[in-house]
Amino acid sequence: MNEATAHKIALLQAKLNQKLGPEFISQRQGPGGPKLTYAEGWKIINLANEVFGFNGWSSSIVSLTTDFVDYTEESRRYNIGVTAIVRVTLRDGVFHEDIGYGMAENVKGKGQALDKCKKEAVTDGIKRALRNFGNLLGNCLYDKSYTAEVVKIKVPPVCTPLDVLWIIPYRT
Repeated sequence: MNEATAHKIALLQAKLNQKLGPEFISQRQGPGGPKLTYAEGWKIINLANEVFGFNGWSSSIVSLTTDFVDYTEESRRYNIGVTAIVRVTLRDGVFHEDIGYGMAENVKGKGQALDKCKKEAVTDGIKRALRNFGNLLGNCLYDKSYTAEVVKIKVPPVCTPLDVLWIIPYRT
């Protein structure tokens, strides 16, 4: 490995070692009451694009399994669970795989429920595979002492400058 490549890898590793700021972190009620701390899928995907470049990484579904499909005659609704194993591969061939899960409860249509579950499972798998690359892509969220402190930080409101928006020009 030449010096330039080693320097590039060291810079990338230093970036991946950083922890997520509070603007990337969300909370929701978990089963049984305690709050769960997580990062939304779109935020982690945007970070991966920023860190690796939009063409510097890819994801693929290794397997997608429907774990259960329950239909209740009384309510005429579906409960479905799906598991996805997802691989995230970097441009240099390095990859991580992880499992994701999606669930739909009390949904009218079977197709609608399956669609929701599959998307949720794949997004969860992508997030979990990306976290294996470092703190910046979500691994820091498994450090409970860190999350307990970072959620206390107030996030300033988002102010989006017009020059970052893709706007269709007004036609006369």
